[in-house]
Amino acid sequence: MRDAYHDELKALTGRLVEMTRLVRSAMSRATTALLDSDLPLAESVISRDKDVNTLLEEIETTSFELMATQQPVAVDLRTVLTALRISNDLERMGDLAVHIAKITRMRHPDSAVPAEVRDTILEMGQIAERLVTKTGSCILTQNAELAQQLEDDDDQMDRLRRRLFRVLLSPDWTQGVEPAIDVTLIGRYYERYADHAVRIARDVVYMVTGSRITENQAEGL
Repeated sequence: MRDAYHDELKALTGRLVEMTRLVRSAMSRATTALLDSDLPLAESVISRDKDVNTLLEEIETTSFELMATQQPVAVDLRTVLTALRISNDLERMGDLAVHIAKITRMRHPDSAVPAEVRDTILEMGQIAERLVTKTGSCILTQNAELAQQLEDDDDQMDRLRRRLFRVLLSPDWTQGVEPAIDVTLIGRYYERYADHAVRIARDVVYMVTGSRITENQAEGL
């Protein structure tokens, strides 16, 4: 009976890692679709989001069943509770990729990304992929030190978003209001994607150590 219990705990971790793979693929394809104005690719991001939602439901079902029937304690309890939190953050990351894909669809066949910000958006997409790749490694290895490294990548994402605002607010901006709104939203989606990855990393640290990283501690990393 206990072997089955520990198998279920391992299965939770496996599903979380699979979710990171799916949301990484979603963001990679969403970024490519956005920059290339690729409508079929954007549609694939939107349609395949259901796979992420299915994994979320499986994790929630398993977690509730384990708490009801096995009454986990200590590390096992933290594993179950953080699995619930992490899966919800990953589901939101998938949604953010979908939001980017929908902007691509809305503006097609035109591009939603003016030339002035193309390089910045590309870099934001690359950082997003790097963040979620590290997130998957953190979950799989339960490496608290690796989890803390995600704070640096998040800082880079924040700097890029500030760069977008400088371009949008420059007197040299000639693209008009509608593209400015698109770029503002896109930047926000990438920033929130990074924020969720950092939250997951902090949950991994909590799962391993039993201690929470506070905002002040994170700033000192």
